[in-house]
Amino acid sequence: MNDMKELNKSVTDRSVQFVWIGLQKTSRDEWQWSSGEPALYLNWATGQPEGRDDCAGMRNGQWNDLRCTDNRYFICYNTNTGLVLVNQLKSWRDAQSYCRQNHTDLVSMRNQNENQQVQKIISDNNSTRSWIWIGLFRDSWQWSDQSNSSFRYWKTAEPNNQGGDDNCTVIDPNAQGQWNDIRCINQYPFVCHEDKLILIKENLTWSEALRYCRQNHVDLVSVHSEEIQRRVMNVVKQASTAAVWLGLHNYCIMNMWLWLTGEVVCYQNWAPGNGTTPENCKLENRKGAVQSGGDQRWISLPESHKLNFICSRY
Repeated sequence: MNDMKELNKSVTDRSVQFVWIGLQKTSRDEWQWSSGEPALYLNWATGQPEGRDDCAGMRNGQWNDLRCTDNRYFICYNTNTGLVLVNQLKSWRDAQSYCRQNHTDLVSMRNQNENQQVQKIISDNNSTRSWIWIGLFRDSWQWSDQSNSSFRYWKTAEPNNQGGDDNCTVIDPNAQGQWNDIRCINQYPFVCHEDKLILIKENLTWSEALRYCRQNHVDLVSVHSEEIQRRVMNVVKQASTAAVWLGLHNYCIMNMWLWLTGEVVCYQNWAPGNGTTPENCKLENRKGAVQSGGDQRWISLPESHKLNFICSRY
């Protein structure tokens, strides 16, 4: 929502009818998580999803597609306290807003173990056995940079495809910056966004990647928080190598992982078997990379491997 405030500041000229943004409709209706993570793990009940509805609920550990306007209980995820079942009846969008304002986001599940944890929270606290909102939704609208942001700010009754091929999106400055679907051939002013992270699709060693970033941008990226990890996850999907270098290196003498900023790794997203045991530095120093597929977790690799890499612009 802070991004919308900044965007609205850019389009307050009332003489401007509409302003293009990077949201467009595609031919694919894809299920994705509210958090922006790709929906790699799915646990639909038999015969689901039926294809009629665009939000997902959970009951008895399995998922159904449901109408997003239905009022249901829901589960938030909080990075500090874990899972929180909220016994308030809300629509999916209102539940998403509540979770983001009071916790982190609607819950997402990456594997069967996480699904079972959510199921236990529900069975322990939901005596009505009703459907519970989770953070999975379906949408054919996608951002031009391929990011997975689930934020939408449509005007009432939009998108309506009134022209029959209204496959692009504009901001209406005369409607508090809300969005309208419109024909892509129309001509309007537009807003550009420069990401603070950039994926470089050159295959370089860690030291070469570091030199490149410092000469052309600022540095190899340091991932200090879940928020930055989500940005990294959006960027690495476009990589041409199985892993992508981060600004993460192992300090062998102390057996510690450090960011290039000199900070110790507090927020962690290691893949199993990586980063938590002493590294063997006798042959070659170890550096940190993020997987470009799967759960996009961090792995330890010899620094001579040649990979894509992410530079930061700040």
